[in-house]
Amino acid sequence: MRPPRSLFAKVLALLACAAFVVQPVAAQSILRDAETEELLNDMAAPLVEASELEPGNVELVLINDGSINAFVAGGQAIYVHAGLINAADTANEVQGVLAHELGHITAGHVIRFNERTKAANGITILSLLLGVGAALAGAGDAAMGAIMAGQQAALGSFLSYNRDQEASTDLAGARYLSGAGISGRGMISFFEKLRNYEIRRGYSQADEAAYMRTHPLSGDRVQTLRNLLMEDPAWKAPDDPALQERFLRAKAKLYGYLAEPRRTLTYFPPSDTSIPARYARAYAYHKEARVDLALAETDALLAAEPDNPFFLELKGQVLLESGRPLEALDPLRRATELTRAHPLIAGIFGHALIATEDKSNYPEAERVLRAAVARDRYNPFAWYQLGVVYAERGDIPRARLASAEQLVMNRRYPEALQNAQAAEASLPYGSPDWIRAQDVALEARAELERLRDRR
Repeated sequence: MRPPRSLFAKVLALLACAAFVVQPVAAQSILRDAETEELLNDMAAPLVEASELEPGNVELVLINDGSINAFVAGGQAIYVHAGLINAADTANEVQGVLAHELGHITAGHVIRFNERTKAANGITILSLLLGVGAALAGAGDAAMGAIMAGQQAALGSFLSYNRDQEASTDLAGARYLSGAGISGRGMISFFEKLRNYEIRRGYSQADEAAYMRTHPLSGDRVQTLRNLLMEDPAWKAPDDPALQERFLRAKAKLYGYLAEPRRTLTYFPPSDTSIPARYARAYAYHKEARVDLALAETDALLAAEPDNPFFLELKGQVLLESGRPLEALDPLRRATELTRAHPLIAGIFGHALIATEDKSNYPEAERVLRAAVARDRYNPFAWYQLGVVYAERGDIPRARLASAEQLVMNRRYPEALQNAQAAEASLPYGSPDWIRAQDVALEARAELERLRDRR
C-alpha cells in the first residue's frame, strides 16, 4: 500500500478553496468598475476607521471568481470574489465579511500563515529524515510510520492554528462592526448562508475529526457571534437604505456583465422595471449585440436619473463597443466631468476619442489619459490607449514607456524590460518620464530574477 501523496499539500490546496482564508491571486483576474469600487470603499470606510488602520492604505479588489469567498493576501488588500457579491442579499452582509477580513489584516495573519507553513514543513522534513534512517536500517514499516506520523503532526498543528485564527478574527470583526455602529445581523446571516450551503452540498464538518477541520464549525461560529452581537447597541441599527440601493444596483450590474444573457433575462425579466433589473438587462442585451434594446434600457435609466455618471458611462460603453464612437463622446464626456475624471471612466472616454479616428480629438485624448494614469497607474487599458496616442504623433520613446507600463502589469516582464530600456535610452536625461522608465525596468528585472530563483 502506497502512502498518501503529500497530505499536507492537499490540505493547503483545500485551504485555498475555503471561505475567508488566505490564498494567492496570480491565477485569478481582477474586475475593475468605478461604481463597484466606490461602493466597496464606502462600505469598508467606517470599518477601517474602527480598526484604526489608515483608510488610504486598505485596498478593496474585486476578483472574477464565482465562488463565495473573500481573503487577504499581502499588505492591506482585501480581495472579494464576484460570487460573494452575488450570494449576499444586503450590503450589511458584505460589511460583515469585510469586518472579518480586516481582522486578518490587523492580526498580521498573512505573515503568520507563511511562518506556520514553514514550521509545519519543518516537521514533515524531520519525519522524512527519521523515516529514511529507519528504512536504511531495514525497518520499512517503521519508516512508513515515521513519515505518516510526521505528516499528521504537521497537519494537526497547522489546522489547529488556522482554526484559532478564524475564531479570533470573527471576534475582531464583531468589534469593528460595533465600533462603526453597524449591525452584526449581516455577519450572522452570511455565516448562516455558508452553513446552509454546506448542508445543501451534503457536506458536514461535524462528520470530521476535530483536528481535521480548517475552520471552526459554522454553527459554533454563528452561536458565538450571535450571543456577542445581539448584546451590542448597534444590533438593532437599521441598514443604510442608500447603501443598500447602491449595493443592489452594483450586484445586478455585475450579474448582467458576468452571466449568460439568457440567465440574466430569466432572472430579470422585462416585466421588472426596477433600476437594478434595467441595469442587468442592458448588459445582457449588449452582450447579445441587441444594441437597440440595450440603449432602450440605458435611456430608461437616464430618464430616471439624468446625471448619474454610471448610467452615462454605460450608455457610452454600449455606443462605443457597437461601433458608434462619435455618439459615445457626449455621455462619456459628461460622465468624466461628473466624476471629476475618475480614472476608469476617463480611460473609456480617451478610448472613444481615439476610436473616432479624428486626429483633432487626439490632444484631448492625451490630456484625459495622462490624467487617468496619474491618478491610477494600475490601469493597463489606459496605458495602452495613451501609447496609441504617442505612437500616432511620432513620440516613440513615450509610446514604448506606455507599453512597458502596460506589459509589466500583465506580467510580460521580458517585453516590459525591453520597452522600458528602449524608452530610457531615448527620453530626455533626468526627465520624469526617463526616471519612470528606469523604475519600470528595475521592477521588470526584479520580477524576472525572482521567477528565475523559483526554478
